[in-house]
Parts: sequence; structure tokens; C-alpha cells
Amino acid sequence: MWFFGSKGASGFSSRSTAEEVTHGVDGTGLTAIVTGASSGIGVETARVLSLRGVHVVMAVRNTDSGAKVKEDIVKQVPGAKLDVMELDLSSMQSVRKFASEYKSTGLPLNLLINNAGIMACPFMLSKDNIELQFATNHLGHFLLTKLLLDTMKSTSRESKREGRIVNLSSEAHRFSYPEGVRFDKINDKSSSMRAYGQSKLCNVLHANELTKQLKEDGVNITANSLHPGAIMTNLGRYFNPYLAVAVGAVAKYILKSVPQGAATTCYVALNPQVAGVSGEYFQDSNIAKPLPLVKDTELAKKVWDFSTKLTDSQSGESSS
Repeated sequence: MWFFGSKGASGFSSRSTAEEVTHGVDGTGLTAIVTGASSGIGVETARVLSLRGVHVVMAVRNTDSGAKVKEDIVKQVPGAKLDVMELDLSSMQSVRKFASEYKSTGLPLNLLINNAGIMACPFMLSKDNIELQFATNHLGHFLLTKLLLDTMKSTSRESKREGRIVNLSSEAHRFSYPEGVRFDKINDKSSSMRAYGQSKLCNVLHANELTKQLKEDGVNITANSLHPGAIMTNLGRYFNPYLAVAVGAVAKYILKSVPQGAATTCYVALNPQVAGVSGEYFQDSNIAKPLPLVKDTELAKKVWDFSTKLTDSQSGESSS
């Protein structure tokens, strides 16, 4: 990767902000869902998309927090179109409820920003008895995307505009388990950070398999994954306090600001340079090289089938 702050082929760098990478882009007429839009880079993503004219649906666990963020954004961006809807990605029931309620609004869907995530939390199981990071970071977004895909397909057909699915992964995808994904031990307690890496690896594999399927269907929708960069957000709230202090001491030299952290998401979601680009991994608003394992199409299909089986088993019925 290039040096911190140096520009890549796109003309942007790690120092570029979300406003800079979307400068001059008119998102009027587009509708986006941003998960985890009430904290961290999710807030800035929602604000900048709104600034560019996009109608943003903030999918958040805490609707009171979401309402406060919406109020703040509207103060900064008069005329911003924002809605707040409840979504707990760690619960498949909540994901299904959200998708059903979204579809009942009759809203189109051009952009799906799978942003929300948790990191390095103590070992916990979700309501569906699945390791919490895998459940929240990957499985919840996998199910959400699956349930909203038909809406995205019809929106793309009717609007004749490209739909974009954006998965927020992390460079931590390089530090999963040695075999990549522990299908037979998904609830392994041995390493919280490896479990996090596994969930982030699955975000990339999900986008890659989705790309393959969308191309086979001839649908004008892209799917990409990205690393937002190291940012001081509440994602690290489970860190050891001594580590947090040490990180804080060097943060201003190596960490991105929140506007810089949201840049790659907004670039991949809105910038015309990304039109037609799918199945890529981005960093610092440029195409980057992920772990070679990510290009393993058999592993990507295995993750897809495994995730489908897990989500279908919780619904009590099979869905395509």
C-alpha cells in the first residue's frame, strides 16, 4: 500500500475526507440504507450522503440515539431527507422485521451500506446462539442483503441506475484463523480478535460471491468491500484500558479522523469512478489488495451456503 497520505490512482488518499471524495456528486433521487448510522463513521456517512441529496434510512439499534443524530444532521444540512428505523443485526428476527417494514414503506433502494459492527468484545452468543461478532458483523448483514436484494433489483431496473452494495470489512480480515473460517467451530471461544478477523473475512467473501451471482443474473448492481482505516471510534470500547491509553497517545499520528474514516465508504457508494466496479476491496478510496485467500471462489461459495443454512434454519423455512 502507498504511504500514509500519498494519493493513489483515484486521486484520493488516507487523508481525504468523505466530503472531498463526493465533491460535485449529485445523489438526488437515490435512497440508501446505512446500518449503524447512530455512531462513529456511520454518522458521518449518513451526513455526507444527505449532503449530496441522498435519502438516507438510518438502520440503528437505539432509535432514540438515531433520532438525536438525525436532528443534528438536519441542523447542519437543512432539507436533508433522513428516516430512522430500528435494526439489531445480532438478531435474525430483528433483521427480518426491519426488512419487512422497509419493504412495506414502498421506498426504493439504490445503496445498501453494511456499516455496523462490533470488535474484540468478550465471548458472547447472539439471541440465535451464534458468536456475537460473526452474528453481527457478517450474518446479520448477509441476511439483510438477501432480504432486500429484490427491492434493489427492481429499483435498479425501474430507475435505470446502478445499485451499489458496500460491505465494511477491515484489514483485520488478514488475521482470521489459519484456515480462514471455522465452519465446524463458529462459536469458538479461543480468540476474540481471530473471531473478529473471521467475521471481516466473511464480509469480503460475501461481497465477492454476491458479485458473481449478480453478474450471472445480469443485474446492474455492484458489491464491494472496504477497509475504512484505523479510526478512534467506540468500536474499540472493549479494549484493555492500558491499551486504549497507549493507542490514544499515538492516535493523532496514525489514526484517521471520522471524516477521513467515512471517506472510502462514501467513495465506493457514490463516486462515478467506481461505476461498474464490483468484487473489489478498497482502502483509502483506492482499490487495494486483500488477503489472497479472499480470491478463493470455493471458500466464498462455502461461506454463502453456510450463511444461507444458518439464516434459513432460524426462519423455519427456506428462502432463495
